[in-house]
Amino acid sequence: MKLINKATAVILLSILLTMALTGCQSNGAKSPEATQNSAEKNTTNEQAKGEGASNSTAPASENSEGQSAEAIKEGSMEKEGNVVLKELAFVYNEHTIAISDTANEDQMEQMLGKPDNLKSHTYSAGDGTNMDTLIGFTEKVYTYPGLEIKTISIPEGKQDSIFHIEITDPKYATVRNIKAGDSLDTLKNAYPEGKLLGDGAPNEEDDFRYEPSNYVDVMSFHIKDAKVESIQIYSLLD
Repeated sequence: MKLINKATAVILLSILLTMALTGCQSNGAKSPEATQNSAEKNTTNEQAKGEGASNSTAPASENSEGQSAEAIKEGSMEKEGNVVLKELAFVYNEHTIAISDTANEDQMEQMLGKPDNLKSHTYSAGDGTNMDTLIGFTEKVYTYPGLEIKTISIPEGKQDSIFHIEITDPKYATVRNIKAGDSLDTLKNAYPEGKLLGDGAPNEEDDFRYEPSNYVDVMSFHIKDAKVESIQIYSLLD
């Protein structure tokens, strides 16, 4: 009886050991096929992560392009790219003449012909003008029939630049084709950004101003009897 019990115990112990060894082999090692599948799965996951990282940078690139494509804000850039300074101009004989343009005497004569009158004045402490901020600056005034243009040059010898234009002759039109004699309604349609400074009554005098956001460069139309009487384009001097 004891021998039977011992034999039974040995058989049971063998079965338990066999089961234990089988479980360890299952958990501790993988077949070559399983290992390959696992490696392929990891590679796929890494590629997916890489693609996700690449996609996450795409919106930033698109936003950067969107910012560069934004419209230029008024008064925020140099004249070459500034739509405002290009707007503050008039056209004559296919020449566009704008505020801040450089223009010496030869250039003015080439564009507009010889002026009827040319005055030049260099500001000084004792000239009676009380323009201390302009001491050393030279101002020139070119006068044509129905047109006056003022230029200024700084003491360091840089070229003259236009800072004031006044137009009363209809042969000089703005870049939006507004000229002296046009109706107030025509002016409003051409410059919807502008506004009347006074009450704007049709039979009274008023000024219609197109003024950029920098508040330095201005185009002003003097209105009389509901028509444009004169046009002033100017830049405030510091």
